[in-house]
Amino acid sequence: MNDSKIFKERIAKHLLGGEAFMTLDEMLKLIKFDDLGVRPKDFPYSFYEIFSHIRFTQKDILDYCTHSDYKAPNWPKDYWPEHKAPASISEWEELKNSYIEERKSFVQYIKNESNDLLKPLNQDTDHTLLREALLVIEHTAYHSGQLLIILRKLGLYNA
Repeated sequence: MNDSKIFKERIAKHLLGGEAFMTLDEMLKLIKFDDLGVRPKDFPYSFYEIFSHIRFTQKDILDYCTHSDYKAPNWPKDYWPEHKAPASISEWEELKNSYIEERKSFVQYIKNESNDLLKPLNQDTDHTLLREALLVIEHTAYHSGQLLIILRKLGLYNA
């Protein structure tokens, strides 16, 4: 296996999470639908709001990497949901499934041998696929910590 492939495999593992923190997949198993919109005392966001933000940001970065006609959403308005909780269980399931499928697409895009991790994505910036993957990893890790604190505050995780 060449160095590029090894490096891409490592990035993919970090995108899936769990290398240094509990995976989002595990956290999603712990949260109850009725608790999604609860903002614990002194917390500005609910589990749903943060997870929705993680998903939107991941999708935005994936689109940035894969669409030549990419248009940036409005920051911060578009990056955060308007409500503290999903309107229905089906909306929640759709959000979770979208996150997982988009993460899988990003992993596949990174692992694709024809995609160079270090080549600028466009002529206007020095943004590379590596930079964008690291942004998703860092952003997800940051907010995963917040989600874990919410789970603890709600009494759903006691480690």
